[in-house]
Amino acid sequence: MAVCVILFLTLFTGMCVAQSKENLALNAMAVQSSLGHPQGDVQHAVDGNRDSNYTKGSCTHTKWDLNSWWRVDLGNVYSVSKVTITNRGDCCKDRLRGAQIRIGSRLDNEGNNNELAANILTAPDGTETFVFAPVIGRYVNIVIPGRYEYLTLCEVEVFGEKYSPSYTCVPSECPCHRFTGGNLAFRAPAVQSSTYDYLTAAQNAVDGIRDSNYLHGSCSHTKADRDPWWRVDLLEVYAVTSVSISILDCCAERINGAQICIGNSLDNNGNNNELAATVVSIPLGGTKTFVFKPIKGRYVNIFVPGRNEFLVLCEVEVFAD
Repeated sequence: MAVCVILFLTLFTGMCVAQSKENLALNAMAVQSSLGHPQGDVQHAVDGNRDSNYTKGSCTHTKWDLNSWWRVDLGNVYSVSKVTITNRGDCCKDRLRGAQIRIGSRLDNEGNNNELAANILTAPDGTETFVFAPVIGRYVNIVIPGRYEYLTLCEVEVFGEKYSPSYTCVPSECPCHRFTGGNLAFRAPAVQSSTYDYLTAAQNAVDGIRDSNYLHGSCSHTKADRDPWWRVDLLEVYAVTSVSISILDCCAERINGAQICIGNSLDNNGNNNELAATVVSIPLGGTKTFVFKPIKGRYVNIFVPGRNEFLVLCEVEVFAD
């Protein structure tokens, strides 16, 4: 097994990865957004067969859905650190480009709102393994956000360890796991007014990475919306005292005039909550911290009022007393 060195986003052939650890997804219950072809049954992606020729009958296939998705139920909560995906090989491999791997224990939006574990930036040519920091959850979703697309998976393999918490909450659903230097927003659920493309999910702004290069896939980005907004749900009410915002290495003027609003209401998507601070400017690719009197709230919004604008955030960090 010495030859089975696991590298992030490295192409694998054969069964080396599948044999290196127990595949938690094997024969587990799966569902998908639709059945696009009689031969594309959802369970084909967990049958243990990596054959990538669709005509051989071991791949899934949805209809041409908006935000097409596939989900496997692991049956228990695990600390998942690796997912291996076998793409269709006889044609159409680019359909999987821009897909997301999401993991968690919730079924809101069919599980597609769970934590973002990895972006599939380039279409896998055969079998590819995605390695990431452990994510706690029962459900593993593959979703293609933001466009109409067929989703075909010839095999999905999931690897991790059984999760045995020493406290009662599941870490992906309680704030205790998210304290990274006191940053309450780290990996908390985030949404935004729209999503510009497959690189720019709202969740990118709470992934713990301040990388200001858009192409590296760690910034959120809306379309040119009227009054664009982004919101993080801290899951509990905190007395928030400061917010740090990191922006893109271009187009710094887009953030000028943005408002930081904090509170417990979702009226107007949370943008009517108390105004904590107004962004005058942030240097290109830089980070600025806004300190203010404590404001109690569960939701933190970044909101650009009064104009059509792109809202791009490379990281948002939230701190409280």
